This record gives sequence, structure tokens and C-alpha cells, in this order.
Amino acid sequence: MQSEAVSILPALPEIFLGVMAMLLLLYGVFRGDESTRFLSWFAVLVLVITALGVIVLTPAGGHHLVFSGLFIADSFAVFAKVLVLAASAIAIVMSIAYNEREGSARFEFPILCLLATLGMMMMISANNLIALYLGLELQSLALYVVAAFRRDSVKSTEAGLKYFVLGALSSGMLLYGASLVYGFAGSTSFTELATYFHQASGPSIGVIIGIVFVVAGLAFKVAAFPFHMWTPDVYEGAPTPVTAFFAAAPKLAAMALFLRVMVGPFGPLTASWQQIIWFLALGSMILGSLAAINQRNIKRLLAYSSIGHIGFALVGLASGTEEGVRAVLIYMAIYIVMTIGSFCVVLSMQRNGRMVEEIEDLAGLSKTHPIMALAMAIFMFSMAGIPPLAGFFGKLYVFLAAIEAGQVALAVLGVLSSVVAAYYYLRIVKVMYFDDTVEVLDRGIGRDMVVIQTVMGVLTALFFLYPGPLLSGAEAAVKSLAGG
Repeated sequence: MQSEAVSILPALPEIFLGVMAMLLLLYGVFRGDESTRFLSWFAVLVLVITALGVIVLTPAGGHHLVFSGLFIADSFAVFAKVLVLAASAIAIVMSIAYNEREGSARFEFPILCLLATLGMMMMISANNLIALYLGLELQSLALYVVAAFRRDSVKSTEAGLKYFVLGALSSGMLLYGASLVYGFAGSTSFTELATYFHQASGPSIGVIIGIVFVVAGLAFKVAAFPFHMWTPDVYEGAPTPVTAFFAAAPKLAAMALFLRVMVGPFGPLTASWQQIIWFLALGSMILGSLAAINQRNIKRLLAYSSIGHIGFALVGLASGTEEGVRAVLIYMAIYIVMTIGSFCVVLSMQRNGRMVEEIEDLAGLSKTHPIMALAMAIFMFSMAGIPPLAGFFGKLYVFLAAIEAGQVALAVLGVLSSVVAAYYYLRIVKVMYFDDTVEVLDRGIGRDMVVIQTVMGVLTALFFLYPGPLLSGAEAAVKSLAGG
């Protein structure tokens, strides 16, 4: 049963994050860019406190509604928010040295990351189509700016412009779909929509068309095929810490929103949207596996790789079962760890103080930077799904959920796509360990980077020894979501 919360207690972490972002903005305006390092570390502290607040202030059990049912706090929201906050904090830490080295250290960067994270938290707790849109736009507007943060870079400016134009298109599609759903179902509340669809004899054609447009808008945010076109250019053009941020926190928040929308208000219509998700999953897996093969820039390769990973995650949603949703949450948590670790290595690729991004620049890395090469090899093997690394278990859970739901063909095609994708992951390992060194990368990558690479590498490599906390957390999140 859902219960209307008598206070705004469950929403206090979001309120705290918004207030602190405003205060830090005022501080930065008066102190200028010299305060960037302090603001960055303080922003990380704010995110850590917010994560603790999410854990402590969200009442255990049930679904607690705030602001007249627009905002929902439950175990699903706690699971997703903690991961998003952790990914955002790590991305800000990764950006500090990079921005100072590249001359782009401006105090607005950590504040924009905080505002984007606030939008993500609102997305995750949205219980209304309007609240969903507000959170989505708060996140997107901040991300448009950070994508074009290096104003002296043509690629960065191009990335921000492309992301803005295509993002506005996707927002329009989502709004149009929401208006159709409202017009034919009579409500924007997730709770009322779920009740209406449970009682209705069958969805009208207008509702089906509305769902298609809503799914299209959400598919853009997670970069699923065929709404992926912005991803390679934005990943390549945006500053590398921004790319790492894009690849982790917003992806998870958008996928959590995807799950809440499809399982919540549209849960009774699973048979109607299941084929759409099936198509998105298959197209994303195939595109991600094939398009990355000829890439030479490692950021573009990781962009196509992320499209493939979203396809694998959508396999779980396409199953239409609680086991499938649980598998999606597990997969996305593992994906964040692998992605952050991979981009941490990319950020460490410097030669004569300048960033290099070509795969060939990794040649002979095992001889000059053995620890970095080992970490990258772990991440690549894990993304390829090689046991006993974490990535293998992520794919195992989504494929098992698909098979149990009778989606055997999708699972088989997913396995074949994974085999094809293993080629370009193994090619990176081959370049690091078997190619001769042409030019040595700089040493002294920074203590922060070493710590992040080490922690992410250990989590990826040793996940199989202690998977309990992630599995139990995902289980509680799914029960909370399905119960709602």
C-alpha cells in the first residue's frame, strides 16, 4: 500500500542538494575561478552527505508520497540515487586535475554537476509525467552546458550544440507522448494511470501512440538505438571528465526512470510495449557490437560500447518480469563501475602534458605502466563478459531473465552480439600487451586517479567473491517498485 507522507522528510536530500548548489554558486561568483578546487571538493562532500541523507531519511518499507503525490520515496529510489550520487562524486574528483591542466578550471563546473545530479534524483523519484519532465530538463540543461564547457575547443562546442538540438527534439517527443497519454487516460499521475490501465478493458490506439513517443524520448536519454546518433560525437567532443560523467550517472538515472515508467503506470500494458523494448534492445546490441569495430578513437569506441551495454540492460526490461528488472539494476551498477574505471584510464593517457585518445597510444602500456594496463585489461575483459569478472554476471542475469520469460531468441542474439563485441575489447588488450611502444605516456598520473583505478579494478575483479550486497539491494528495489 502507498501512504501519503505527513512531512517532506523523504525529499530533504534533494532540497539540501539544491540549496547547497545555490550557496556554492554565490561563493563562486564572489571568489571567482580561484575557488574551483575548493568548490569541487566541497561539492563532493555535499554529494556524500546527500547520499547519507537518502539512506537515513527514506523511511523503510512502503511508498512514501510527497508534494501531493508528485514525488515518491521508496527502496528503488534509494538504490538508484546512491549509485548516481557516487558516480557524480567520482566524476567531479576525476575532473579537478584535468580542468586545471587544460586551463578550463572554472567554478561553474562542479555546480553544474550538482544541478544535473539534482535533476537525476528528481527523475528517479518522479511519480507524475510532469515531475518526470521537470527532472529530465533540469538534468539536461546542465549537461548541455558541461558538454560545451571548453569554449576554446571546436569539438567541445560542436558536442554541446549537437546534444542540445537533439535533446530538445527528444524532449518534444516525450512531451507529445505525455500529452497523448493524458488526453486519452485523463491523468498524469503514475498512481492514477496504473489504476486506470488495470481497470480498462484494453489500451486505446491513442494511448499506444503516446507510449511509443514517451519510450522514444526516454530511449534518447539512455542512447538506445535508433536514438543513439548523438552519443559518439558528444563522447568524443566533450572534455573527458564530462564524457565519464555522461557515461555513468545520467545513464543510470535515465534507465531508472525508464524502469519506473514502464513498470509503474504502464505496467498493466506490458504486452503493448514489450515489442518496442525488444526492438530497442536488439538494435542497440547489434549496433554497439558492429559499429565499434573500426573505431580508432577510444572515446568513440567506448561510446558505441555504451550503446551495446544499454542494449544488454534493456534485454532485462524486455522480459517484462521482476527478475528482468532486478537484472537491469544489477547490470547498470556493474556497468557504472566498469565505465568509470575505463574513463579513468583514458584520463591518464597523457603525452608531454597533452591528452591522447587513440587506441594506438596504448601500445606497450604493459611495459611502461603495468598497473594501469592491468586495470584497463580487467575493465575490457569484464565488458566483454569474460568470467569470473563482474561484467559476466551482469550479462548472465539479464540473459537468464530473458530465457525464463520466454525471450530465448533475444537472449541468443544477445550472446552472439557479446561475442562479436569481444573483438574490440580484446584488441585493446592486445595493443597494450603485445604491440611495441612507440611513444611513452607520461608518468605521475595523480594519486586520485590511481585510487579510483584501483578501487574500480578491485570491485570488477572480485565481485564474484561478495555479490550479496548488490543482489540484495537490487532485490529490495525491485520489490518496492513492483509493489507500487
